[in-house]
Amino acid sequence: MKLDSAPVSLSGTSQTEYQPELEDSLESNLTTAIIEPLQPLVADSQKKQESGLVIFGTTFITIFLAEIGDKTQLSTLLMSAESHSPWVVFLGSAAALVTTSLLGVLLGSWIASRLSPKTVEKSAGVMLLLISLMLFWDVFISQ
Repeated sequence: MKLDSAPVSLSGTSQTEYQPELEDSLESNLTTAIIEPLQPLVADSQKKQESGLVIFGTTFITIFLAEIGDKTQLSTLLMSAESHSPWVVFLGSAAALVTTSLLGVLLGSWIASRLSPKTVEKSAGVMLLLISLMLFWDVFISQ
C-alpha cells in the first residue's frame, strides 16, 4: 500500500520530519495514535478522584475554621454545660448542622442548574460586599 502524504502530526512536529522515516516508523505512529487517546482518559479519571478529595478537604477545612468560636459552637458549649448530657447535645447539634448543610447543598445545586457559574460567583461576590458594607456601617454608627 502506497501513501500519498505523510501522516498527521500527533506531537506538534511538522510533516517533513516524518517523511524520511515514514516506512520505518509507520507502525509506531499508528500505535501512538491508538494509545495516546487512552492516556487522557486515565488522567481524567484520576483528576476526578483527586478533585473529589480536594473538594472534600477544602470544604471540611473551610467549614471547620468558620465554625470554630462562632455563636453556634458557643451555644452548643453552653447547652452541654447546662444539661449535663454532652452526648445528647452533640447529637442534636450535629443533626442540626447536617440538616442546614443539606439545605445549603440542595439550594446550591438548584441555583447552579438554573444560573451560570459566573453569575453565581458574581452574585455571591456582590452579596458578600453588601454584607461587609452593612457590617462596617454598623460599626461606624454604634461608635
